[in-house]
Amino acid sequence: MIIRIMGEGQWQLADEKVDQLNAVDGELEKAVSAGDEEGFRTAFAALLDFVRSGEKVPDEVLHDSDAILPPSDSSLSEMRELISGDGLIAG
Repeated sequence: MIIRIMGEGQWQLADEKVDQLNAVDGELEKAVSAGDEEGFRTAFAALLDFVRSGEKVPDEVLHDSDAILPPSDSSLSEMRELISGDGLIAG
């Protein structure tokens, strides 16, 4: 799975990490739905860190992204506009 973090680049995560990724994304969705600013910050940082734990795709190599995450400085209100009932990562 290839995930882009806007303004940072792309990372490749192994297919076996998708369930973990969805769990982290689910925590973010819960915090955003609850309007929990602190929970949002914690969950969004955890999601970005999880993605960054994958293999960085060199900037000169372009792949279609399976998911695109907003920049790390996104606000709770911006995130509300982006998150559907499935979180940021579909699946």
